[in-house]
Amino acid sequence: MTPGRVAQAMGGVFAVIGTPALPPKPRGKSPGWKAGKKRHRKNRCPIVKKTVTPPRKEASVAV
Repeated sequence: MTPGRVAQAMGGVFAVIGTPALPPKPRGKSPGWKAGKKRHRKNRCPIVKKTVTPPRKEASVAV
């Protein structure tokens, strides 16, 4: 048989023997929170701020 004829016949072969692939998963909107599940606030970290550096002293010029 030619490769084209084999490709045409594969649909019937797969219909008879089945396929090892899993059925497709449902798509669309997610179900959201499960009923009765407690919701918690996000843990907050303390804010770290940079310290203000004092201005540099200029070198005095000796005469």
